[in-house]
Amino acid sequence: MALPNNLDLSVSLERGRSQGYSKAMKSGELAQSTCGMERALAIVGDRWALTILRDAFLGVRRFEDFQRRSAMARNVLAKRLALLVSHGVLARTVYQDRPIRHEYRLTSRGQGLFPVVLSLASWGQAHLAEDHAPATVFRHRDRNHDMRPILACSACGDELHARSVDVEVQSDAGGAPAVRALSG
Repeated sequence: MALPNNLDLSVSLERGRSQGYSKAMKSGELAQSTCGMERALAIVGDRWALTILRDAFLGVRRFEDFQRRSAMARNVLAKRLALLVSHGVLARTVYQDRPIRHEYRLTSRGQGLFPVVLSLASWGQAHLAEDHAPATVFRHRDRNHDMRPILACSACGDELHARSVDVEVQSDAGGAPAVRALSG
């Protein structure tokens, strides 16, 4: 299966192993990376951006509501919202004229992050939930049953796991592609 260069996951993983990434890359450096995963992390790869996305998927739209739900400092929230808007993940629109107030809505690009947010929430529930915390149940609204998110092959529908996927990186020089198997 060939992936476009902007989804160069295996090179990112290999580079991370070889360099150790002992120092975190700055978001400007990530944004300049040729690796799609690194570029995505520059936008949504911190706790606060993911918290905003979670809340946006739960229907939160207004600054005050994001702030109240997350207890995030107002300056941090403003900065993360501006970043998500500047990258087309959220759209900022006026909902009140006097005084002017804005709301934030997921764009189609932002909606594309739903599988990521759902998978991360499911992983956290399965592996990090504390005994006293209320359980999170995911429901398939159209079918009215409980569900767990899975990653499935778009061609055959089979559930995918790290050991069932090969990543082919197209070489820039037009040579033979390098194939890396993800391990799990």
